Order: sequence, then C-alpha cells, then structure tokens
Amino acid sequence: VCVKPRGILSCKDASGKPSVEDLLAPRTVFPIHRLDKEVSGLMVFAKTKAAAAHLSQMEGFCKEYLAICEGQPPQEGEWSDLLYHDRFKNKTYVVKRKRNGVKEARLSYALLEQRDGETLVAVRLYTGRTHQIRVQFASRGYPLRGDRKYGAKTSGTIALCACRLSFPHPNGQQM
Repeated sequence: VCVKPRGILSCKDASGKPSVEDLLAPRTVFPIHRLDKEVSGLMVFAKTKAAAAHLSQMEGFCKEYLAICEGQPPQEGEWSDLLYHDRFKNKTYVVKRKRNGVKEARLSYALLEQRDGETLVAVRLYTGRTHQIRVQFASRGYPLRGDRKYGAKTSGTIALCACRLSFPHPNGQQM
C-alpha cells in the first residue's frame, strides 16, 4: 500500500510520464486498481502478477474517498448509474440503458461538512469505474471542486483523495 501523489500516473503507459511504478523502482510492482492522474491517495500494489490477479478478483475490497463538491447534495445517499466511458475523449457519461461498453456503477456517500457553497463528503465505492465519483456527482449537479471536465465552476486541482482501503487478507482477516 502506498500514497500516490497528485499529478503522477498510477501505472506506466506509452506517454513516458512519471508513474507510481517509477517511484517504487527498482521494485517491480503490479497495480490492483488505478487512480486518475490528478487524484491523490492510497493505492494497493502486488509484488507478483499472480498476487495481482488474485487481489483484482477478490470480493470485499473496499475503497473510500474524501471529496469536496460544489453545492449541497442530500445528507447521505446511495447512487447507482449506468456509465459509458469514451476512451477517445477520456470522458465518462451516465446513460439510460445497457448497451455495449456500458457498466453499472454504485457508490454511497455521507456529508461531513458544508461551507461557502461547497460540501465535504465521504464516499464509498462498490464498483470502480473510470471517473466514477466525478461523473456520478456531476450528473446530479454537484461537480467536484476543480473538475472542469465535468462542469465545475471552480478551477485548480480536483478535490478528490482516496483515503481508506480495506481488503481481506489471505488468512481471513480484514486488512
């Protein structure tokens, strides 16, 4: 488990830009999940491909985030949407019906604090879709602070951080 800084890729790609894998070198690591480049927070890496495959398929992997959204959503809620990610535009959309490339996305959230037209929320993901938190909040009129791609009025960095992870250890304990 490590903390991915904002502005660093989760894993290597063809761009050659710095990634968490580069920061952890000379160790060879395999990501279990990804975070958007402009999002910071906790990530899990495996030491072997076999361990990565096992962890990726594991039930009970829980990811929690802190986010600041524009506006004031209801006190708490659980949202389920169908999402389509356009790889060419690198943008995700909420859609109304299932079709090729559409996946279900589910999260729950609770308000922690409200101030100056913004709200700090704790978010728990039940699925891990590309830009999921960003698009699910924005589609309801609560874009994340700094997330211009999804309609935020504010500029700057995206106010989203992966703050807590839990998953079952192979010996049966929750980590």
